[in-house]
Amino acid sequence: MRVLIACEFSGRVRDAFIKQGHEAMSCDLLPTDQPGPHYQGDVKDILNDGWDLMIAHPPCTYLCSSGLHWNKRRPERQQLTDEALSFVRTLLNADIPHIAVENPIGCISTQIRKPDQCIQPWQFGHPESKTTCLWLKNLPLLIATNILDKPSYGYWDNQTPSGQNKLGPSKDRWKMRSMTYQGIADAMALQWS
Repeated sequence: MRVLIACEFSGRVRDAFIKQGHEAMSCDLLPTDQPGPHYQGDVKDILNDGWDLMIAHPPCTYLCSSGLHWNKRRPERQQLTDEALSFVRTLLNADIPHIAVENPIGCISTQIRKPDQCIQPWQFGHPESKTTCLWLKNLPLLIATNILDKPSYGYWDNQTPSGQNKLGPSKDRWKMRSMTYQGIADAMALQWS
């Protein structure tokens, strides 16, 4: 298959599909972190290049619930949310037979449609929690590959005891939080091939 991984700089999902023998390319405004087929630029430039499958990770800054409260405090952000939703619609409506759009819980669910599935890293072998929604077109739900029990101390490795994400503020925090977990990338490549 020809697989486009939209809005991915890490190369994790791209490389998982390449390992399965597919022609896969990542695309992002940023350069790729890992050498491999990558288009640095706007995904809309290559969206109609005859892909069989697209997995898209649109930026969540103006879409996720954890940031939407700022729209009331800073009204100029609402336009950025509207633009982000328009971009998600472009991805979901692309002329590609199989599509998965991935994002945290947020306004895609209320402004476009409910997700087809929500997954967690701990369902794919990572001792962490991060609810990830999937909007699917002509793809089956992902099946968990390695379900872990919650640690005995009561919270996942990426959480504080109160349940908050324990990754402190930094210039790269957004980048670290946006990377797809390897177990999820591998499941996508195996199950959506």
